[in-house]
Amino acid sequence: MLYNALKLIHVLSIIVWIGGMVFAHFFLRPAAQGLEPAQRVRLMHDVLQRFLAAVAVAIVLVLTTGLGMIGAVSIGSGGAFSMPLRWTVMATLGLVMMGIFAYIYFALLGRLEQAVAGSDWAAGGQALAAIRRWVGVNLLLGVVIVVQTFLM
Repeated sequence: MLYNALKLIHVLSIIVWIGGMVFAHFFLRPAAQGLEPAQRVRLMHDVLQRFLAAVAVAIVLVLTTGLGMIGAVSIGSGGAFSMPLRWTVMATLGLVMMGIFAYIYFALLGRLEQAVAGSDWAAGGQALAAIRRWVGVNLLLGVVIVVQTFLM
């Protein structure tokens, strides 16, 4: 019962993260391209602040539930636990994704916030372009994790 609850929270948190990246990357950003730079940068800034805050919570949940599931299986194995390769790949790539998220959140979002505060729309556009590239990398890694979960 506990394992299933942990897995549900884990998967729902990943859906928020990966689903949000798909929405922002393929739907919001292209739609916002038609706006004037000041409007586009402000909109993306406001959306990213909210989304990245939600992802920060999702990451905490992914980490705690992932460790909880590994611990539950390990304890249930009576000491003969060997983590499956697909779990190792998932955990490793997940940690890489979290590192990329930290860079986006603590470095690139700060650049975007400074640009918006100073009405420097060119710098805001540069920050958004960097965020877009790293979100693309994270989205690719997230898809690889999901696919390998079903194929391995």
